[in-house]
Amino acid sequence: MPVAPQPLGRRERNKQAKLERITAAASELFAERGVDDVTTQQIADAADIGTGTLFLYAKTKGELLLLVQNAHYSAALERGRAAAADAPTVLDGVMALVEQIAECNRVQVDNGRTYLREMVFGDPSEPHHAEALAIVARTEEAVADLLTSRAQVPAAQAATLAHVVSAILFVELGASPNAGASIPELLESIRTQVAAILPR
Repeated sequence: MPVAPQPLGRRERNKQAKLERITAAASELFAERGVDDVTTQQIADAADIGTGTLFLYAKTKGELLLLVQNAHYSAALERGRAAAADAPTVLDGVMALVEQIAECNRVQVDNGRTYLREMVFGDPSEPHHAEALAIVARTEEAVADLLTSRAQVPAAQAATLAHVVSAILFVELGASPNAGASIPELLESIRTQVAAILPR
């Protein structure tokens, strides 16, 4: 017989409530002004906590951005998985997945580019950074699953191709010359590159 989960104690509830306030404050401020124009003091004030408390949850502004964006990226990945399931071809399936992530990344261009930079160059021992890398891994698994199930690509080759798709996505979304590119322009470029690597 399954055991019912134990309710959180007061301390855990308080920690969860603070984390939710921090996430909401950072999300709103980053969306309004961009990560570069927001200070940790402003986030702490908006969350109604001290900066010392803030740093218990995220040690840097980059970690705060990862905290905020990870939730958005996880949701985008799930939307992408659902869209890919209905796509007529393997390429369309990969692009359905990629499109949701690209749109999530471009909600605020500078935040999206900073998020990718933090993901690549941030401290992997930080929990929000580790979570971001886990989202990348899940995205690559979703691409690999499409390749194995739809195109019968062997698992090892599918994993390698999924990693290449991930690299294409990172470069297209993170490259400085693409900062002003529209989502359709980015997706067209990504589609051309992905089509070139997929098995015929």
